[in-house]
Amino acid sequence: MPRKRRMRNISHKPSSNYFKPAGIPLREIEEEVLSFVEIEAIRLKDFLGLEQKECAERMNISQPTFHRLLIDARKKISSALVNGKAIKLEDDNNYYFEE
Repeated sequence: MPRKRRMRNISHKPSSNYFKPAGIPLREIEEEVLSFVEIEAIRLKDFLGLEQKECAERMNISQPTFHRLLIDARKKISSALVNGKAIKLEDDNNYYFEE
């Protein structure tokens, strides 16, 4: 039986939930789905420039888990940019929101 997943802490919710290439109707493009937790990992590490250890502590997860989240998020974002896909930000309800 798998261990129960630990709730992650996030301190910023995205202000929009969709990004897409200009000039292409949404019904004609594929999309990559990022969770709010993945966006928080990107925000802490890439946008704020924090060390991985501090990022993991802020999110209440282990460093290996944080690293996996970061790798998954970066892969999805790069796939969307390189292949002209939309990026959908999805609320996965697997977090505590701390302002």
